[in-house]
Amino acid sequence: MSNVPENAPEHCPGTSSESAGKVEACVGCPNQAICSSIPKLGPDKAVEEIRQKLSGVKHKILILSGKGGVGKSTFTAHLAHALAMDENRQIGVLDVDICGPSMPRIMGAEGETVHQSGSGWSPVYVRDNLSMMSVGFLLGSLDDAVIWRGAKKSGMIKQFLRDVDWDKLDYLLVDTPPGTSDEHLALIQYLSGAGIDGAVIVTTPQEIALCDVRKEISFCRKTSLPIIGIVENMSDFVCPKCHKSSIIFPPTTGGAIKMAENLGERFLGSLPLDPRIAQCCDEGKSFFEEVPDSPAVSVFKAIVEKVVNYCTGLAKHMEADTGESNMEVS
Repeated sequence: MSNVPENAPEHCPGTSSESAGKVEACVGCPNQAICSSIPKLGPDKAVEEIRQKLSGVKHKILILSGKGGVGKSTFTAHLAHALAMDENRQIGVLDVDICGPSMPRIMGAEGETVHQSGSGWSPVYVRDNLSMMSVGFLLGSLDDAVIWRGAKKSGMIKQFLRDVDWDKLDYLLVDTPPGTSDEHLALIQYLSGAGIDGAVIVTTPQEIALCDVRKEISFCRKTSLPIIGIVENMSDFVCPKCHKSSIIFPPTTGGAIKMAENLGERFLGSLPLDPRIAQCCDEGKSFFEEVPDSPAVSVFKAIVEKVVNYCTGLAKHMEADTGESNMEVS
């Protein structure tokens, strides 16, 4: 059955239908433009190939932001580091910010190369239980620009999902570029068979960032992508020496907390701004290990716990649904 977005008109064909955005029922629907632009699943066999390739990945999480510069890649990297602190977990990070691949630098893997094996591309390992893949590993120089049109970006994402030998993972975190464009639509399409647990949306407190985040939330709803929650980054500045708190980006409209409340979305937490975190990113280190006294550490751990609880609860719910379905069949 095709995915039907919220507030859909009567007789809506669904987002994955070939008729999405094209039939009479779609006329006047606010979702019409985005539905008609979503690549349709139909004959693309890559969807099934990706489902099989990622069958050993328990949880898949997209990290989104409406606006650039809100710390989305920093959040992704340290969500990975935090999850990997449990040595029993296997974590993967996929960087699909094709034109601005910053994850290799942030994760301390800059200059590494990707190796080809019989089972596909081997991801680069940052530590024994933390691996990653990025287009940054495929560039001839760190200063090379990626000047690609949408189709080539989508093809690269397909290749990352289908051809990288992720093996068995507990979490695959996907770092995306800002906005709601080709990369996001490609992920929704190609992961439709494998399933996505949901998205974590990162913002900063000021209204100019929240405006774009509202668009990101609208995108998630129109494409039936679950939202795990919203994180407010750089909510205030805490001096590393005197520990005095100062507001850098005034939340003139109430910040992410108020926005989440108004939109009925889960608020995961407010991360303070600490210049030592930026330094850790530049040096490719984990701030959990380098600056454990940072006020951001305890907040971040609480956010991670909420994300893990969400994914665990979702998995149990799906298992329960499967069990009920099997009972009905028997």
